Amino acid sequence: MIGQFSWDWAFAFSIMPDLFSGLKLTVIATLFGSMIAVVFGLVLCIVRVARLPVLSMIADLFIQLVRGTPFLIQLFFLFYIAPQWGLSFSAFATGICALGIYYSAYAAEVYRAGLDDVPTGQWEAALTLGLPLPRVWLGIILPQAIFAVLPVMGNMVITMFKETALLSTITIMELLAQGKSIGSIQFRYIEPLTLVGVLYFTVSYTAAKTIRKLESRHAA
Repeated sequence: MIGQFSWDWAFAFSIMPDLFSGLKLTVIATLFGSMIAVVFGLVLCIVRVARLPVLSMIADLFIQLVRGTPFLIQLFFLFYIAPQWGLSFSAFATGICALGIYYSAYAAEVYRAGLDDVPTGQWEAALTLGLPLPRVWLGIILPQAIFAVLPVMGNMVITMFKETALLSTITIMELLAQGKSIGSIQFRYIEPLTLVGVLYFTVSYTAAKTIRKLESRHAA
């Protein structure tokens, strides 16, 4: 029984290529999911704060609905139910869309906080000068708001990276799924699951340190 829990370095090194393959999928899913969240979240935020009839209400309801339900339910909905309505994608594309949609609701709130930090005097000055509203938004307000929330957005991406582990529930062989698969085939879980945890920690920690350095440069 004791030998069953001993660490085998040869086995650990032999499974690293498979784990790196899973890590590659995890990183790709995070990158594409982040792009969807950043862009769609910005659209949601603008529509919400613009107070457009009907559209702003729909955007607000969407944000509240997405934030108020677990990610796993949304993932299962897109994977199992959406195809019945003709919205059928590969498991990997479904996972990316689910990540992007879920975190777009949080990104919208982050953007809104950034907009709130922009002094109202800048709005008033720009409008007093007669600048077109699109130019005020794109040239003055949004750049300041986005730059202010970059550290928070970075932390959101790190959280998304760790959340990709749930994509294993819809047959995506990301990092955790690779570790579980190796463990079930080889009847050894200590090496694959430990290495999975180490890889998650290494990437997350490196990204967090990078964000802190960028934040400190901005503060300086």
